[in-house]
Amino acid sequence: MQVVFHVGAHCTDEGQIQACLANNRQQLAKVGIVVPNPGRFRPIFWETIDVLKGEPANAEVQQVMLDSIINADNPERIIFSNSAFLSNPQRVMAEDKLYPDAAFRVTDLNNLFPDQEVEFCLAIRNPATLLPAVFAKIDSGEFDAYLAQTNPLHLRWSEMITRLRDATPNAQLKVWCNEDTPFIWPELLTEISDHGPTVKLSHLDDYTSSIMTAEGVERLNAYLATHPPSNEAQRRRILSAFLDKFEIEDRLEPEPEAPEWTEQLLDNMTDAYEDDLYVIERMTGVQFIAP
Repeated sequence: MQVVFHVGAHCTDEGQIQACLANNRQQLAKVGIVVPNPGRFRPIFWETIDVLKGEPANAEVQQVMLDSIINADNPERIIFSNSAFLSNPQRVMAEDKLYPDAAFRVTDLNNLFPDQEVEFCLAIRNPATLLPAVFAKIDSGEFDAYLAQTNPLHLRWSEMITRLRDATPNAQLKVWCNEDTPFIWPELLTEISDHGPTVKLSHLDDYTSSIMTAEGVERLNAYLATHPPSNEAQRRRILSAFLDKFEIEDRLEPEPEAPEWTEQLLDNMTDAYEDDLYVIERMTGVQFIAP
């Protein structure tokens, strides 16, 4: 059995991956893929992790968990999605690191199903936009005090991913950029579910509808119907043009106020992020999903 943990990160797809896969539960179940409800598995996971105290679950414990979470017999693949798997929003950054508790968290998750093939899926995001988005979720304190927890220029996803890989060397790891999600959406769902060519997922347009105005979605679909793209690269260019014009403004977090949060700092953080992507794309044991 394959066990997939989609571990976020925070403020990336905002639950759209879980929602789309859940909307396709019946189709996926036909090929042995189960998508449990987070409200059902989260309390069971945290309770079991507390009982295990860092030890791997035995076969009996694993079966008890599965019986409590799913109704299917002998599934081939189970997908658990939860942006809080690695931390709560308050611990997204600390000690000059992104997700300082990531290694402990993935070890605990891996210990839930030590006899199975485990896979971790992770979306990453430019810290220059991630930090304001996460701070908005915390909804307390001042941004300058939040920012004082760490040096933003020291934050590297590659460092966090290295800790994750070292903690669970036998697990597969798939990583992609949140900035690319609109352009790789169908491929991303295929990579996470691994459903094969016999399954045709529905509700694929729901994600576009969540980031683009209704007028934009209607015009995009009309344009694609009359001007079908000749290849995937052309489809992505068309989507990019429509997003430039019709992206929902309310989903973009307001820029926080802090004396040190300057345009120069944001530019430097973005440059560091782009350099970091070059490192991540070449990391051993990481499947990087890109357009």
